[in-house]
Order: sequence, then structure tokens, then C-alpha cells
Amino acid sequence: MSHVLVLAGGLSHERDVSLRSGRRVAEALGRAGCEAQVRDVDSGLLETLRSQAPDVVWPVLHGATGEDGALRDVLETLGVRYVGARPASCRLTWDKPVAKALVEQAGVATPAGVALSHATFRELGSTGVLDAVVGSLGLPLAVKPARGGSALGLTIVRSAAELPSAMVAAYAYGDIALIERYVSGTEVAVSIVEDHDGLPQALPAVEIVPDSGVYSYDARYTAGETEFFTPARLSPEASAAASEAALIVYAVLGHRHLSRVDLIVDESGKPWFLEANSSPGMTETSLLPMALEAAGLEAAATYAALVRRAQSD
Repeated sequence: MSHVLVLAGGLSHERDVSLRSGRRVAEALGRAGCEAQVRDVDSGLLETLRSQAPDVVWPVLHGATGEDGALRDVLETLGVRYVGARPASCRLTWDKPVAKALVEQAGVATPAGVALSHATFRELGSTGVLDAVVGSLGLPLAVKPARGGSALGLTIVRSAAELPSAMVAAYAYGDIALIERYVSGTEVAVSIVEDHDGLPQALPAVEIVPDSGVYSYDARYTAGETEFFTPARLSPEASAAASEAALIVYAVLGHRHLSRVDLIVDESGKPWFLEANSSPGMTETSLLPMALEAAGLEAAATYAALVRRAQSD
């Protein structure tokens, strides 16, 4: 019986989601015969790690606390084995403009965009900067924080008049805003888990159809706000292209054990990379558990297998 310490909560804006994810992971591991305990991240964590000496730690933390690589640096310093990406991989993934640049270099399409710090935005004058952005990228646009998850601070801008407020919303969650050309198409998430040989396998794509038209925070975590289709309603060719793009992203960003890649598939069947998540949500409305079910895989067995991989890596 493996003793797994599931880390959930933290102090980010996504604390509640993390707690829900942590409980679901622990319950699944319990069904698989693991001894799983959920614990928050606080000043007593290091003493818990020393005194209890878990076989594996599973960070199910969202936001900076769990996704910027710092916590995993600490775990590696302590010699603690854990599920998920290494620190450097987390940092690359957490910084969306950096992830976009790496993915584009690897040949995967990503929407044209501009990353603007709050300081530059103020110093150059908001009106002139935004006029230049609209002139270059056109409309509509997607505006979001350059670091963060769960669509917090995301706005779809369809007119120039909406752009200033969208920038304010993005800056509420960080000092850098990412403005991207909006790509119309089918929004999908491709989750990836490693098999018993350590080879990444793309699960069936989940198609996302939010009632509001925008996959916002509420649309993600409120039951009934979004309709999901698994597998996604794509042609076989488009589905294969999405899976291939996701696997390229997984490799380029150096993910490990599991991750999720968010894409837009346009009318021609071409996938466009939006962002990736090295610590995907595991709640009852999250996309990776849906993809597991569509693939005919049981969450308990899959999670326990990932724990065993973490023990052997």
C-alpha cells in the first residue's frame, strides 16, 4: 500500500478548485488501495513531509502555488518523489508567452499575440498602445493574464471599446497581459497520461461548448453551464491532428506523467495551441477525468499507476 500525500488548497485564486480536485484524487487513490491523505500547503508542510515520509506527493495545486515550479523545487531539494512535471517544465508552461514561443518553434500553430506588462502599458499610454494592437491583430481578440489558470481574467473582445476594460480585468490577476488574435472554431482539450512504459498517450479530445459562448471560470466549475462532447465532434483527420499537436506540446514543454493541452480546431481542421496545464483540474467537471472515462480507463487504476511511475522515476 502506497502512502500518498495529496497537496491541495494553497492561497491562489483557484484554491476552491484545488481543494475539490484534491478530494477527488484522494478518493480515487483510496479505491485503488492507496493510503491517500489531503493536506493544505502551509508552514507545517515540511515537518509533515519529514515526520510522515510519504512514498509519493501528488500536488493538485492550481495557480502560482502549484504551477510555477517553486513547490516542486522544494520537493526535489528534500528528495521527495512526486507526480507531475519537473520544476523547469512547470515554469515554461506557467508563462504563457514563453510556452507559445516554444510551441510555435516546434511547428504547432498558435494565435498571433502581444504580451504587455502593466508598466509598459502605462508608460507608453494606453490609448496609443491599444490602437496599435488592434491595428496589428485586428478584432476580435482574447485577453488574459500571461500567468494563471481557470480562465480567471479572460475576456473576449469584439470591439475596440471593450479592450480597455479587458486589460484591467487581466491586470487584476498579474502584471502581464497576453492579447491574442481570436481564432474561431471548435474548442477542445486533449489530456495526456503516460502508460506503464512511460510513453505519453493522448486521450480522446473533449469538446467544450459553454452556454455563454466563453469558457469562463463559472462555465468551467458550475455544473450545467457548459456542454461537453467526448470524443469531440471532429473529423478523424482533425482529431488526429489535435492529438498530434498535444503530444508535441507535451514533449516540447517537458511534461511528465500527465497534463492537458487546450486547442482551437478551425474550420479547416487545423489545431491552434492556446495553453497547456501541467497540473490539470481533477474535479467532477474537469476535462481529464472526462477524457479518461471516454477512453474506457478507470480513474482509480490510472491514478495509482501514475503514483507507481512517480515512485520509480
